[in-house]
Amino acid sequence: MRSIWNGAISFGLVSIPIKLVNATESHSVSFRQIHTEDGGRIRYRKVCELEDREVTQGEIGKAYEDADGSMIPITDEDLSHLPIPTARTIEIVAFVPEERIDPLQMGSAYYLAASGAPAAKPYTLLREALKRSNRVAIAKYALRGRERLGMLRVVGDAIAMHGLLWPDEVRAPEGVAPDAGVTVRDQELDLADALMDTLGEIELEDLHDEYREALEEVIAAKASGEAPPETPEPATPGKVLDLMAALENSVRAARESRGEEGGAAGEGAEEAAVRNLPQRKTSSRATPKQTGGKKSTSTAAKKTAAKKATASTASTASTASAKKSTAKSTGSAGSAGSARSGKKTAAKSTAKKATMGRETGRETATKGTAKKTAARRRSA
Repeated sequence: MRSIWNGAISFGLVSIPIKLVNATESHSVSFRQIHTEDGGRIRYRKVCELEDREVTQGEIGKAYEDADGSMIPITDEDLSHLPIPTARTIEIVAFVPEERIDPLQMGSAYYLAASGAPAAKPYTLLREALKRSNRVAIAKYALRGRERLGMLRVVGDAIAMHGLLWPDEVRAPEGVAPDAGVTVRDQELDLADALMDTLGEIELEDLHDEYREALEEVIAAKASGEAPPETPEPATPGKVLDLMAALENSVRAARESRGEEGGAAGEGAEEAAVRNLPQRKTSSRATPKQTGGKKSTSTAAKKTAAKKATASTASTASTASAKKSTAKSTGSAGSAGSARSGKKTAAKSTAKKATMGRETGRETATKGTAKKTAARRRSA
């Protein structure tokens, strides 16, 4: 690929010689201007106003038109000596996450090719550093007479640069969005999600310029003297009165185009159009309409039996509960009486023992006194 600019990438104190080449190309069909009466080619001739003669490309230079209309010539040498570091250098000024770059700022794309063998190592270093950091480089450079802003990122094994608009060149979206106060229902969002899911994803490589292909067919037909192909009638969408209906029809049409089931008109299509909407649960029991407006006899009998069984169980449970309560009360009373009786018996036993102890003590004291008396008499 032919380079359109030669310079270097300034990465701190590292300088990487590079060549700038276009990363994109246009495949648009171009036209020439002709004289409609005889088909003669219309050309623009470059004529000097002072000499009133046509000049060659080598005689043409650049100039700046001053406010009074005078021309100030600017040569390539003047441009090469601009007092800015970006005259022949792509100067990296920062590294930021790619999501920080607004797509509205992105413009022309270029590839940066390493210029010569000495540039291979620093070029690879910058490329791998960008890969590992998951960031892009923001740079300033001069091209075609003005300083520009650029973003460097890795594409495959190469470094690409996207020209960026300066932030003050991007307009704010004031007055573009609709007026406030519009409400979108959840059901409408559900259908929009269903439509998005139905359309799904696509490989961008599968997309192509159908307008250019149709134009080439018309040119080929006219060149061979044939009639150009007929233009199909364009679909003329009517005024959307019901957004929900429009969304449902869009989902149905998208599924039909993909050959999916449920795309045909009818009940299947209606279900397909709202497949993402929450479905209301339906009961499997027979409704009054299906039974002639009366409840089923067997169902009523079952309900009656169930009520009786419930009442019987409740009665039995109540009786059992009453018995348990009575038993608890009796047991509690018996336990209290036994405790009081036991206390009385213990008190009586203690008093009896105390009395017997006192009587025994008295008898012992009496016997001792009698013995002492008899001993005194014998000694006398």
